[in-house]
Amino acid sequence: MSLTNNYNNRNNNDSKDGATRDTSNRASAIGNDDEGYNSLNPASSIQAQAPEANALSSIPPSTSSVDVAANNVDQGTSNAIVGEEEKAGLIKSVNQGNITDANGFVEDGVGDSGGVGEEWITVEQAMERLGAGRFQARILIASGLCFAADAMQVILLSFLTLVLKEEWALSPMKTQYITPCLFAGSMLGTLILGPAADKYGRRPIFLMSATIISIFGFGTALSNNYWLFLFLLFCVGFGLGGLVVPFDLLAEFLPSSGRGKILLSIEYFWTVGCLYVVGVAYVTLHGMPQGGGEDGSSSTGGGHHWRTFVVLCTWPCLVSLIIGYFCVPESALWLASEGRSEEALEVLRKGAISNGHEDPFSVFPQNLHLRRDASHRNASIADLFTPEWREITFRLWGTWCGFAFGYYGAILAVTKVFEKTDDDDGDSTSPNTDVHYLEAPSSTEKSYDFDYSAIFLSSAAELVGTTLVIILVDRVGRISSQVGCYFLAGICVCLLCVLHAWEYPRYVLVIFGFAARVFEMGGTCTTWVSTAEILTTEVRSTGHSTANAMARMGAFLCPFLVEGNMSLVEIGVVMFFVHLFTAFCASKLPETKGKEMGGRPSSGHVDHEIEEIEGVDFSEQAALDEGSNLE
Repeated sequence: MSLTNNYNNRNNNDSKDGATRDTSNRASAIGNDDEGYNSLNPASSIQAQAPEANALSSIPPSTSSVDVAANNVDQGTSNAIVGEEEKAGLIKSVNQGNITDANGFVEDGVGDSGGVGEEWITVEQAMERLGAGRFQARILIASGLCFAADAMQVILLSFLTLVLKEEWALSPMKTQYITPCLFAGSMLGTLILGPAADKYGRRPIFLMSATIISIFGFGTALSNNYWLFLFLLFCVGFGLGGLVVPFDLLAEFLPSSGRGKILLSIEYFWTVGCLYVVGVAYVTLHGMPQGGGEDGSSSTGGGHHWRTFVVLCTWPCLVSLIIGYFCVPESALWLASEGRSEEALEVLRKGAISNGHEDPFSVFPQNLHLRRDASHRNASIADLFTPEWREITFRLWGTWCGFAFGYYGAILAVTKVFEKTDDDDGDSTSPNTDVHYLEAPSSTEKSYDFDYSAIFLSSAAELVGTTLVIILVDRVGRISSQVGCYFLAGICVCLLCVLHAWEYPRYVLVIFGFAARVFEMGGTCTTWVSTAEILTTEVRSTGHSTANAMARMGAFLCPFLVEGNMSLVEIGVVMFFVHLFTAFCASKLPETKGKEMGGRPSSGHVDHEIEEIEGVDFSEQAALDEGSNLE
């Protein structure tokens, strides 16, 4: 039975009995103040969350109801009450026992179960109650290790591509296809696993992605020929395509007050992963004897060192899978959006215990209910092209494609800049580079080595970049941080390539390589946070994954530029213009600093829906004027 019908029946019974109520008693029954109104009429107490509707919430929702109810108690009275409440910004859609407010939040079954003492809040308000603590820390570790796995696979290939070129005597054409193969798999993975997370939940897709990366990552180390290696690498990339899901899962468990900084802290896992790969490469590849043919074998056994390198770079994702299985629950925001509010509350109560609350029911009482967005439905990629999302989608895609091309291009460029190959006698075949072959124990063998100190230092720069944006992101905003970082990164990468071609001293190249990685990291990690906040719950994983697919496309293309036949000067110029394009696209995205997760893309969307109701003016000024007249 709906809220309106309950009120009609109550009024009709009063009329039959001849009972006369005092106006003040009516005000108490309906709720004359905010607290009483919320407790007696939970479905009608929903206040608009949009900025335009905040002013409406100051109008006592009972005012017009009392004035009208004092004169009439028939069916027409009840309709008038609903009409007046609509003018106060409390739009009720009485449909199968559900009440919907001006923001599109729905309270399930209020008509049947709503009563005294019931409390309704949004999931965002529930996260503020939950706060941040050990509960989120566990999710951060599991998500962070997966995030690190993505970085480690890319940095791994920047080493492994050059190693396998010599180890398996690969042609330049075959060498160029190694890194793009990973990104091709990732593109497919994002298009499949992202929408699946919106449909089936965040947790199962998170675990599936980590499982795929772990199994095929270890399998890559066992491959004994080029084509099997490419197939396994493609499968690893497919799993990497789902790694936006644990990031979104973490974002949906964070209160808005500290979301930006906590989400940015996950980027430290990315940087530590990069540093870890450099360290493992030094231990396993340093002085590695070179051998044989495309079967991956080596007469001296040195070919097995790269396999150890791959294994040691894969195990962190396995650890993430174990932690995720035991410690990461399903997203409460996703559960609530699917109408499973009791399951969401159970997750939140367990989280409250983890965060140090002895009695979770003191934080989330038994009579507490979660509102869900009435507009929520399982999204598809097609929804990203609706008028509501089309422009934002293209801007996000441009930003992600550009930053991935720039970020991975910068990594490959730094590795190429600090590369040098010597023959058996120690003569340089590439006098401008710093990664080189070393003479192996056998006089007929040669080994492969890198300028690990320079590469390690440039990777460590990402720690500085992450710390920089953590300081700036809540002060100057998400958009300004992205635009500034991408522009400066483009300048640094361009100068790195140009000055290297002009044979500037090594320390100059290290400085610009360091600065390039600082700004690349600052821009990319801010884009990750901004994207998760821009997209609403029903399209978050789908939209984030398709954006990630565009990133993989950019990353797929960049090796053909950096590892192709273009000169370093030409590479630097192209990289500069790519970064300019990225900064332009980022500048057109909406600012999300201080806003709630799951908010609509613009306030105009809410206004449009409200004003469609015939004969009712819901503009802010009209509502304020109406409130004055009622008083």
